[in-house]
Amino acid sequence: MPDDSHQESPRTARRHAAQVIRLGFVPLLDAAPLLVAEALGLFEAVGLNVALSAEPSWATLRDRIAFGGLEGAHMLSPMPIALAAGLGGVQADITVACGLGRQGNAITLTPKLASAFAQQGGKALRGATLSVVFPFSSHNYLLRHWLARQGLDADQDIRLVVVPPPQVAAFLASGRIDGFCTGAPWGSHSVAIGAGRVIMNTGDIWPGHPEKLLGFDSAWAKANREAAIGITAATIAAARWLDEPENHDDAVRILRSRAFAHLEAETIAKGLGSVGQLSFRDATFPFRSEAEWWRGQMRRWGHLPAAADSAALLDSWDPDLWRAAAGRIGEPEPLHPPQSTPPLE
Repeated sequence: MPDDSHQESPRTARRHAAQVIRLGFVPLLDAAPLLVAEALGLFEAVGLNVALSAEPSWATLRDRIAFGGLEGAHMLSPMPIALAAGLGGVQADITVACGLGRQGNAITLTPKLASAFAQQGGKALRGATLSVVFPFSSHNYLLRHWLARQGLDADQDIRLVVVPPPQVAAFLASGRIDGFCTGAPWGSHSVAIGAGRVIMNTGDIWPGHPEKLLGFDSAWAKANREAAIGITAATIAAARWLDEPENHDDAVRILRSRAFAHLEAETIAKGLGSVGQLSFRDATFPFRSEAEWWRGQMRRWGHLPAAADSAALLDSWDPDLWRAAAGRIGEPEPLHPPQSTPPLE
């Protein structure tokens, strides 16, 4: 990655290389920019020693970044808002560096319930137990938004539970849940083992919606701005690489070797392709206007206290870090998001 005008001195590069920077991720395909950046040596190329840490759940990842166990992480888009507001009893200041992916989630039901839904529509879901990955997640708010359009109250007509992404297929197969909204590859994996049927992608609810992001502990990012810029630049470069069709097979191999060794390559490939609707390069710019939709949904469902400073909840979205990183690799700034946000109600 070119860095002609901002080359670090050898001493600074050695200092950053000696410092182990811990980035967490949950095993999902939209962690791909981080996994690929590591595999291709893009972090090392900017003199950084980055250690990726697979976390078992979003709650574990949240706690680790909030309490100093991680410098940064693959994060759910609404998570910086929830942390700013102290939701769930955990508060932290996050700096959003860049987006990691758009779309890529699937609403998956048991074959029996999927057939009933095809015949009866939304009323077939009444009384069902559906899982999301975290209370303050895009999955929860997109699923709630969709259920409301089906004439269902997510808090009255549906039993919503939280199941970490790597466990949803087993929960579905065992009958502990009737369906889920979770990111790739877990929908296609459920189909592959005969436990589920994908009825919809979240990109059909909000086309082009932002999904995961790279967030840093704000105090760390401020004290280590050069490292934060370098990690962000490497991540943007990896997102560009991922969206090149000729790299698809190599991407599948990298992801399988680093996070999904127990899955078939075909299952991973489906999640990365047009079926899963997941894209990377167009996700990297952190649009504050898109974050406003998550904040609106959090208020709609009573998840934000009335006294919360609404404007301050979006302070995590400051594109200056993205601009500094993108400038080093010649990535142009997009003028606007790929799609407008849907109505809140």
